Amino acid sequence: AVSTDLVHWTELPLALSHDDEEMVFSGSAVVDWDNTTGFGTKNNPPMVAIYTSHAKDTNVQAQSLAYSTDRGRTWTRYQGNPVIDIGSKEFRDPKVQWYEPTKSWLMTVSLSTEHKVRFYSSKNLKDWDLLSEFGPAGATGGVWECPDLFPLAVDGDKRNIKWVLVVNINPGGIAGGSAAQYFVGDFDGEKFTADDKGTYTPPAGTVVQDFENTDFGTWTTTGTAFGDGPAAGAVAGQGTVEGFDGQGLANSFHSGDGSTGTLTSPEFTVDSPYLNFKVGGGRHPHESGTVMEQGPPPAGTVLADFEGGSYGDWTATGDAFGSAPAAGTLPNQQEVSGYLGRGLVNTFLNGDSTTGTLTSPEFTIDKKHVNFLIGGGNHPAGSADPTALELVVDGEVVRSATGRDGEALNWASWDVGDLTGKQAQIRIVDDNTGGWGHLNVDHIVLSDAQARPVSQETSVNLIVDGQVVRSATGADSESMDWASFDLRPYAGRKAKIQIVDMNRAGWGHILADRFTEADTAAKSVVQRADWADYGKDYYAAVSWENAPGGKRYMIGWMNNWDYGGAIPTSPWRGAQSIPREMALRTIDGRIRLTSKPVGSLESLRQPQAVSASGVTVKDTSQALIGPAAEGKALDIEATFSLKDADRFGLKVRTGANGEETVIGYDTTAQELYVDRTNSGAVDFNSTFPGIQTAPLKAENGKVKLRILVDWSSVEVFGGSGEAVITDQIFPDPVSQGVQVFAENGSVKLDKAVVWHLDSARD
Repeated sequence: AVSTDLVHWTELPLALSHDDEEMVFSGSAVVDWDNTTGFGTKNNPPMVAIYTSHAKDTNVQAQSLAYSTDRGRTWTRYQGNPVIDIGSKEFRDPKVQWYEPTKSWLMTVSLSTEHKVRFYSSKNLKDWDLLSEFGPAGATGGVWECPDLFPLAVDGDKRNIKWVLVVNINPGGIAGGSAAQYFVGDFDGEKFTADDKGTYTPPAGTVVQDFENTDFGTWTTTGTAFGDGPAAGAVAGQGTVEGFDGQGLANSFHSGDGSTGTLTSPEFTVDSPYLNFKVGGGRHPHESGTVMEQGPPPAGTVLADFEGGSYGDWTATGDAFGSAPAAGTLPNQQEVSGYLGRGLVNTFLNGDSTTGTLTSPEFTIDKKHVNFLIGGGNHPAGSADPTALELVVDGEVVRSATGRDGEALNWASWDVGDLTGKQAQIRIVDDNTGGWGHLNVDHIVLSDAQARPVSQETSVNLIVDGQVVRSATGADSESMDWASFDLRPYAGRKAKIQIVDMNRAGWGHILADRFTEADTAAKSVVQRADWADYGKDYYAAVSWENAPGGKRYMIGWMNNWDYGGAIPTSPWRGAQSIPREMALRTIDGRIRLTSKPVGSLESLRQPQAVSASGVTVKDTSQALIGPAAEGKALDIEATFSLKDADRFGLKVRTGANGEETVIGYDTTAQELYVDRTNSGAVDFNSTFPGIQTAPLKAENGKVKLRILVDWSSVEVFGGSGEAVITDQIFPDPVSQGVQVFAENGSVKLDKAVVWHLDSARD
């Protein structure tokens, strides 16, 4: 695609496609002005694409070239490919630029699973010399991808140049899943050196439990997961455990991931602002509404228990179901668990390549709930290739459920009270031939009682009045890191700490150590890292070289691999962010990478803006301006003056039944946040709903926001662009309201200006 302003784009035909030998992965392109490659002439310099070629037979990733002599309209692969091959299966995403001091090409490329970035130099783009490596550093909870290296003047001072190394990571981002972190430092032509050396001293405090004794003392256990006392590091069959303090820790890997249990502190009175601790192990968060033990199935009318030698009067199509229910795990499948009796529906017959449907006879809905056990792939109904359980009424799918990319079945339910008396059918759909392209289903029952799923968490929980009010989990890593609970809302109340392992699958264990009461929150490596964006949906961010005026523009993919294949869109998955102008600014004594929307975005603004000013809002949410400010595509600039509200901000895409996307500021935490919990369609993946936060200090008692609202996204820029949150949203198209709000006090809206935006495609 080509553009003269980074907003209006003309899409060109496909440039490079995979062939029988290679897949084409990410890379970059340059104009070889001096024809160093010999692919063109000095009068007609070639464009050269440097990309990762992924060999289909060996999965080896190497760096290759293709060139164009007609301004990128057609491309030819270089016959000498690959130009760099180190035999690695995790070596990708070359970013290439001209480095003037040495009159040579500079490549920045990732060794993804080693959490390293390599730098190479070449005179002709064909022959490359290794210069150096950087890493591991910063966040390392996932693979490193799409690195980028570029210089920027600090605070606009061209005499003070720093280099920025952007490293995209998945998973392990600041908001979970995919994200773009960055390092600020120096580059001498061979080596990048980060200013931040990565050292950290946690806040001092009073140690509550450090697991340095031979037993757990007054802490009590259930189950077998935690053994008889603290572990001295790793236990039998476990990888190396790192990051614990002293000689012992709580480790639930006793007897492997198949064991479960809890470790609970005695009750204590909350009298400190924070509880800091170290945590590691599996990433299985606590979910509200779950129970610790599976009880008997709900009483009611069993629609199917799949215990017979056939499907009875259910009707099958395709080849995924076979002629009868499966007797548990099928060949080449991971162990299936959680089903009742001997049989279940399991569409892994002959692997994930099979598809089909299984449909029940009609029945009358005469109870409040349909309960069922479900597992397998996470591909929701309505997506391009679903693996889903569906409730069909009058020919329409009115309820649906899917798995969680795991073979363990767990209880789920539909509230069908509004469908009482209706004729309905249950349909099991497997339309997916990719990874986790199957579904497990068992024991479908109509009942007036709602089944509660069994907890599958590996977590550290704070319990107040019998309820989990704070929770943390691991990062699928044996390396422990700091976490913190904010105890201030519970001052003076009784509480317990409970370490929970209820997971029997991969990474089904939890590590914990050194619980400490403190006045200040400890920060994890992820929290201490610097992030180009704090939202859930900004990944694979890279910049353009040689932009007009020497500016640095960056663009990212608005999606997250945690749920990228499950979002309710078809056929596309995600979009590109608005291109952003990047800068380095000194903020609160630190050099920070900031961003703002490219200036040409203003060309989409409709001429008539609407505004509000001097509005004080107290303990309420109200229309910002009225219908004139409502819309699906908006550009909003707002400035607030702090008063005594705990939280304040704007709500966009508001509509019926409480639908809203909340863009707010928390004065106590000094954080910008986006809450998309009630933003519309959120139930397609458990990691999608939630709140994303970014540190942001008010400046002279004021908070400034720039908010880009689109049909399926919000991009929020706080302060001078140091706090940015990008999130996808999927609201009802008619939800177009805009409100201003304040909680637990008042705030003054100095001014808000709202522009409606035209489409960039018009």
